[in-house]
Amino acid sequence: MPVLGNLIKKAIELGESLIPHDSPQEAQHKVLKHLLKEASDTAFGKAYAFEEILESPTLMQTFAQTVPMHDYDAIHAAWWHRTLAGEANVTWPGTPHFFAVSSGTTSSSKRIPVTEAMLSAIRRSGIGQILALSEFDLPAEFFEKEILMLGSSTDLKSVDGHLEGEISGISAGNIPSWFELYYRPGKEISSIADWDKRVERIAQEAPKWDIGSLSGIPSWIELMLKRIIEYHQLSSIHDIWPNLTVYTSGGVALEPYKASLEKLTARPLVYIDTYLASEGFLAFQARPQTNAMKLVLNNGIYFEFVPFQDRFLTDAGTVRPDAPVLTIGEVTEGVDYVLLISTVAGAWRYMIGDTVQFMDVARGEIVISGRTKFYLNVVGEQLPVNKMMDAVLATGQTLGVVFQEFTVSALRRSDGEYINRWYLGSEEPCTRAEEAGQLLDEALRKSNKNYDVARSKALKDVEVHVIPTGLFHEWNEHTKQKGGQTKMPKVMKEEDFLAFEAFVQQHSL
Repeated sequence: MPVLGNLIKKAIELGESLIPHDSPQEAQHKVLKHLLKEASDTAFGKAYAFEEILESPTLMQTFAQTVPMHDYDAIHAAWWHRTLAGEANVTWPGTPHFFAVSSGTTSSSKRIPVTEAMLSAIRRSGIGQILALSEFDLPAEFFEKEILMLGSSTDLKSVDGHLEGEISGISAGNIPSWFELYYRPGKEISSIADWDKRVERIAQEAPKWDIGSLSGIPSWIELMLKRIIEYHQLSSIHDIWPNLTVYTSGGVALEPYKASLEKLTARPLVYIDTYLASEGFLAFQARPQTNAMKLVLNNGIYFEFVPFQDRFLTDAGTVRPDAPVLTIGEVTEGVDYVLLISTVAGAWRYMIGDTVQFMDVARGEIVISGRTKFYLNVVGEQLPVNKMMDAVLATGQTLGVVFQEFTVSALRRSDGEYINRWYLGSEEPCTRAEEAGQLLDEALRKSNKNYDVARSKALKDVEVHVIPTGLFHEWNEHTKQKGGQTKMPKVMKEEDFLAFEAFVQQHSL
């Protein structure tokens, strides 16, 4: 009888019932007030008169009117370069010991401050997600099992008195001591910098563990599971981890991977989505009745929302200074918004690069609908990533093929006309690329009126090539982007796309 598991489960249920439930607007007002108080004596807080903002009867509106919006380049050039050089009290009190090196799809050179307050907030959000497990009707035995977190290496790089690494590696290296009892693969294996060597060690050690939950980006989790199954000659991963029940995903859309993941399991898993970025732990799925994630509204992050429309964005994909900015109490369901965050790491009105859509405003539940810079609009297509993903999934369903990866670019032909060229990744052979192109085009024309107009004017054709999914992973390795946090860009600029295409052609011979 799982006595410990029953006790933990009951404690989680009790903890969830005791959490105060402010309205989203009330929770965010408290967070903003806390952020402004904490940072009022920093260089940034003095420059923008935080103490005066705190006296305002319309705190949120005054904050938005006083403090400018930033993307990474703007805040780094004006402020964070000083933090990186070791100066204290720039945008947040003290000097951060860690910097998260972004391995995302917009840049490989971002260095984002990770303060102790941010690490504490990430831990609290993690506990909040654990408390939310009481909603998923999991067996008591689950709460005694181990959690395998496949992130980036915890072997951080020492640079000029601070440590640098990806956020998953920084977080894993700073887990609470009580969690080490459950955490796998453990600190020694997690510190292995080479991803393939780390996965090999995980495969070797796998029989010693009783894993109940997995956490990580789907593409890398899938490769790890395949290696374990191959190494031990298993029929499924449940042969070695019979109690595996939950998979906590994050970073990319899970849906394209479900079918291939379920080929590696003896039974379906409970899928729970999360939104952990280099800038903080923003949201997690809090109940099983939806795929949407609940924004963490009461823990060190203040959110603002800009309607995702061309007239409010520059050509570079940044928000225009005169764009309307909404609070959590002013948003509407079903509308795409550019996300702005202010955080306990000293990010202020910071454009994280994602667009979100509210599924349930009262609960503060969102889905990630795309990326501001991965928004295809060279000739008026106005295609966000979520529309692309839906069309790719629909095309695969019609053809009976699972497309797990894709990337697209608008290219100018020698005759001066524009086309969209797509590469779809599948583990199964597909000789119907031309038909896939027709189906994809039809799906996009039906779902997006701007794309439909573009196809009748400047966008003259759509080309689709189907390649093995492994080539996407090999490209990541080729560009030194292989690892637990790496994501393949869904939209590429022409120059990058042509380099990817040359790589594919060379490795397809």
